[in-house]
Amino acid sequence: MNSFTNLVKGLPPIQLFQDPIHQRNYVPLDLSVHNPDLKQLNISNANDCQRYVDLIANNNCNIPYGGYLEKRNLYGSSDRFNNAEIRNIHLGIDFWLPEQTVVLAPLKGKVHSFANNADFGNYGPTIILEHNINGFNFYTLYGHLSLDSIDTLFVEQEFNQGSLLARLGATEINVGYAPHLHFQVILDIQTYTGDYPGVCSNTNLDFYKDNCPNPNLLLKL
Repeated sequence: MNSFTNLVKGLPPIQLFQDPIHQRNYVPLDLSVHNPDLKQLNISNANDCQRYVDLIANNNCNIPYGGYLEKRNLYGSSDRFNNAEIRNIHLGIDFWLPEQTVVLAPLKGKVHSFANNADFGNYGPTIILEHNINGFNFYTLYGHLSLDSIDTLFVEQEFNQGSLLARLGATEINVGYAPHLHFQVILDIQTYTGDYPGVCSNTNLDFYKDNCPNPNLLLKL
């Protein structure tokens, strides 16, 4: 991860959304188990979650974001996170914005893979881009997209920095969540295609923390 940190240190901040969205205030959103405001809410319910997001968004004046390495109760209603081990530590950064919000390619890259991960609690439509900067390869993942974001996509399709990559999906498309973008950095994609864990257990945290560095190293928010 140190190589990645050094690589991106001199890069300008990336941009995931179009102006004027990009020019709004980015405000941290705490969805952790430690937030007392959530004790009276069923945060795993999309409607309850959206009401809390709207409160932080303050009539769309702000973009609520955050969640890297945040321990959450958000996944309690999905069996995929509660099998042999409880997985509740979030590995990316979420941006809570309305469905159909345009997502830009933040860096030049090509499509590594994509899929509609449609089981409840998963990403729904997902794109993974592969990037190479000064000989260093890494990947970025975009989850909770609209179906038409992957309709005409193909592997190795190239995107320039700032070009339209996708749009955010509705709750029924992103399989149970209020509309948002899950943005994650991955150094070693392993054998995954169209998917990669976005939540881990405490047992595997050291591995995933190294393999999925903080996206804010690129965002610089």
